[in-house]
Amino acid sequence: MPPNAANSLLAARARRGFVEGLVRGLPAVSAAVVEAARTQLAQPAEHALQVQRRDLVAHLNHHAGHWLAGMLNPLRAAVGSGTVSASASRPTDLPPPSGRLSTLTLVDDATIEGEIASSKLALAMMDRASWEFTDLRSRIMLLEGHDELDANDVLRPHVLARLVSGAWRSAGMTMDEWRLMQASLHEEFAHFTEEAYHETNRWLLQNKVLPDIDLRPFIRRSKNVAFWPTATGGAGASSSFGLSAGGSAFDSLRGGVGDETRLMTRAASLSRGIDHAEAVLDRLNRLVGRQLPDFAQTARIPGGAAPASPALQAAIADVQQGIASRMGDGPGSPVISTPTLIEDMHQRKQVLKQAAQTPVERATIEIVALLFQSILTEDRIPPAVRVWFARLQMPVLRVAVGEPDFFATTDHPARRLIDRMGACVMGFDASTRAVGDALEKEIKRVVQVVEAYPDTGRRVFQTVLTEFERFLEHYFRNENEASRVGVSLAQQVEQRETLAIQYTIELRKMLNDVPVQEGVRDFLFHVWADVLAMTAVKHGLASDETREAKRAAADLIWSAGAKVSREERAEVIRRLPPLLKLLRDGMANAGLTLDRQDEQLRLLNNSLAAAFTAKTAAIPAERLQELKVRLETLEEMLDDGQDVDIDESFVLDLSSHESSNLEIVADGGSMPTPAMLTWARELQVGAWYMLDYRNRNESVQLAWQGLKRELSLFVTPQGRCVLFQRQRLAAFLQAGLLVPAQDESLTVRATRSALAKLDGDPSRLLN
Repeated sequence: MPPNAANSLLAARARRGFVEGLVRGLPAVSAAVVEAARTQLAQPAEHALQVQRRDLVAHLNHHAGHWLAGMLNPLRAAVGSGTVSASASRPTDLPPPSGRLSTLTLVDDATIEGEIASSKLALAMMDRASWEFTDLRSRIMLLEGHDELDANDVLRPHVLARLVSGAWRSAGMTMDEWRLMQASLHEEFAHFTEEAYHETNRWLLQNKVLPDIDLRPFIRRSKNVAFWPTATGGAGASSSFGLSAGGSAFDSLRGGVGDETRLMTRAASLSRGIDHAEAVLDRLNRLVGRQLPDFAQTARIPGGAAPASPALQAAIADVQQGIASRMGDGPGSPVISTPTLIEDMHQRKQVLKQAAQTPVERATIEIVALLFQSILTEDRIPPAVRVWFARLQMPVLRVAVGEPDFFATTDHPARRLIDRMGACVMGFDASTRAVGDALEKEIKRVVQVVEAYPDTGRRVFQTVLTEFERFLEHYFRNENEASRVGVSLAQQVEQRETLAIQYTIELRKMLNDVPVQEGVRDFLFHVWADVLAMTAVKHGLASDETREAKRAAADLIWSAGAKVSREERAEVIRRLPPLLKLLRDGMANAGLTLDRQDEQLRLLNNSLAAAFTAKTAAIPAERLQELKVRLETLEEMLDDGQDVDIDESFVLDLSSHESSNLEIVADGGSMPTPAMLTWARELQVGAWYMLDYRNRNESVQLAWQGLKRELSLFVTPQGRCVLFQRQRLAAFLQAGLLVPAQDESLTVRATRSALAKLDGDPSRLLN
């Protein structure tokens, strides 16, 4: 579809419809934010916070109209041009991109905080609408024949985000008040922009513009009706699309697409895995490659670039030493505020760029600075840990200059280390100092090791990554009070299940050619094997209790054989009461209810009655003696459990293991696909999730995984432990009952943030 007048007109109509939908929908968004503030006020809180909320509601009631007008006026002006004027922001905002490069000036903390707030809002929008925006961007660029959207194009999320935050401050609202409402602002505008992009894409799709792009139509619908068909007439219908007065901007494009189901949600989230990460990195390399072709070539060849120039190496060393001196290593070191960290980073970047010898080095410095700017403004990273992430900037820059595949592959150890540490601290509970101190101490050690070996490239990152993984296993098993008991219980569950399976297998082999009554076989395989396993876990494989349980199995086998003489029958009657008591005690210790015990004993009585009437085959004495010997030495035939498959064919119900310290998830979810089963196996220890289970929706951390990752233990910050078998875990992932706290890794999120800034001003790479 070559660019021509018709295509340009089509793009202009799409952009106009997009803007008009925003104009119609923003009043509802503003009203929703005000209502969210009132809802907050109604919730219990500390006195100081309650006072802040009360003042916020009063200010919003007074200033919401000014805030709305500050958003609408620039958008109405953009209906024709398609761009939003920079004047929409206050004069104290950060200078526009061109001015930022021409001179170096100090900027106050309030201005930096405003920039951070708008950047976070843009990220929240992209979190929800990244696929829709990418599709719309591709279609508009194709129609207009451009390589990129204009930096101030109203379609860009960061343009709308800056408009929203600028109007907020212009209306007299403060950034402290913004932070109080940040969650609601992010939620409302993310839903709203996703709907806007979706409906614009739908209209372009109807007009045959790039129909091969997957629109992913099953999106979660926002509550805003600006892009929905309405039953009553509206004054703001767009004549650009030939609509009647009773429709929305894209009324003619509505299809009967319903709300997204949870199952579809999980499929969409799964797609935002490695493929999504690779796509983000690929787009970064293509964007930078348009400015610096050499960068795109070396980024795809491991070792394709030489180490940093001597001047840059010296500058990196000096800056790293200054960072260590400024931030300190001791326990009494001050916690540096985020705006100060960002300002320091900006100044360091200028020093490094002056020392750089090539355009590729300068571009690498810029990209790494943007990545760490995003990481350091991540709210969920606690301040005490944030400084250690800041200290990783220079080691990462050094490895990025020498190994440009850092920007091309997701499995670079430097990226993986940042992602693993980030995933673990995103749910950091600062009130539990023992937990926080242990994680902080290990992260500090990891960073200091990386700093101590500046010339080893990726090897030092790979080494400390392996050490960090080992630390997590030890930490959750031995140091974390919230998980220690649960991990111990989960390991006992796994050991018991493994032994039960092994005992069952060996008993089947032993009785394969022995004439044992079928009811007795079922009892031994399905009940007593588990009793043996439970006894061995509690008391040890070589304990008297375990030997007694094995003798009970031998006595039961003998008792179930045909008894043709009076002496044999008398012996059975003499042995039966203590044997039945032993069987009942064993079942009770294994967790069987009294009703199930009675049922099992009733079935055994039927089998023993058959033996009395000689309706069963007799077991030769020498064969019975051989069975006793094999039972006594049963453990010698057991391996370490590595080759035992604990899957759904064996572990159908773990509920008997549940206790006050360990919850077993035995039901719920939906039938998982093979992809979900694979995803369940790939979850990483330390990562955080939101779990919807037993009428509770709360954050949980993956604390332990068993052999072959068939069992997984999650722990809440309060210490409640929840155990999943892999099939059930996949079912919860499939149904959206277990949702990752991070939709994407920390470095991928940071890369998207860097992309948004480079989209707005690619020339910053060259300066």
